[in-house]
Amino acid sequence: MDISNIQAFVTVAATGSFSRAAEQLYLTQPAVSKRITALEEQLGARLFDRIGRRITLTEAGTVLRPRAEHILAELEDSRRAIANLKHTITGSLSIGTSHHIGLHRLPPVLRAFTVNYPDVKLDLHFMDSEAACRTVEQGDLELGIVTLPPTPSSNLNTLPVWDDPLSIVVSDEHPLATKKRLSAAELAEHTAILPSRGTYTRELLEQVIAPLAINLCVGLSTNHLETIKMMVSVGLGWSILPQTMVDQNTCPLSVTGIRLQRTLGVIRHTSRTQSNAARALIEQLLMQKRKPT
Repeated sequence: MDISNIQAFVTVAATGSFSRAAEQLYLTQPAVSKRITALEEQLGARLFDRIGRRITLTEAGTVLRPRAEHILAELEDSRRAIANLKHTITGSLSIGTSHHIGLHRLPPVLRAFTVNYPDVKLDLHFMDSEAACRTVEQGDLELGIVTLPPTPSSNLNTLPVWDDPLSIVVSDEHPLATKKRLSAAELAEHTAILPSRGTYTRELLEQVIAPLAINLCVGLSTNHLETIKMMVSVGLGWSILPQTMVDQNTCPLSVTGIRLQRTLGVIRHTSRTQSNAARALIEQLLMQKRKPT
């Protein structure tokens, strides 16, 4: 089977559209359709049902998709392994990272990396840490620079880079702002604005809260820490934020029995051949870690 036909099939399946697949592959839509038709003729089976403007996988397409994705992943892994033999640091490096890390941690790292390795094309994708972990595990990204999961998948290799202590914060005008120290039960009497359920940061808080036998009053949830900070600063409730985000608009609280810290770092798939570019970026991250703050 022609690899370009398989690539077209996987891209159409992922985007759900021949036109969007054509855009991603830098082809015309008829060229994509021609490749799909050629693959269907080789396999003797229709791969997509086209009903109006909607495209869905047939049973044969559903069976083929994971195998086709595996073929492309193996091919890319082979290319990386061979490129690594040249000891050159070039090519494209796909990375998933959160907006928070992208704003507060990565700029000096990426600045130094692009200066040192101008022949590497960085393909950055901003997403929640949880989504980045899933995408790396699926093989669609080479690296994730994320909040490390409390319980990582066995398919992921994790490398801690930054300790990221968290603070419980309120606005200066919040009733708790004047208290030098308070209990978890007192905190639970007030409305919380928390990261959404399923996020690693929320999971860390819930692990600490569970033994205290208290119920939190959660008024709002969002995945974006900058949004949480804004809502806290205008007095809508208390929350948890990285200490690096605490400023004159937020007041940190000391709560008995609650100490929170997450770890930020790099994830990669345990079975994926690591490119020279990925190794170089990880080394750049570790150099940044060793610098005094």
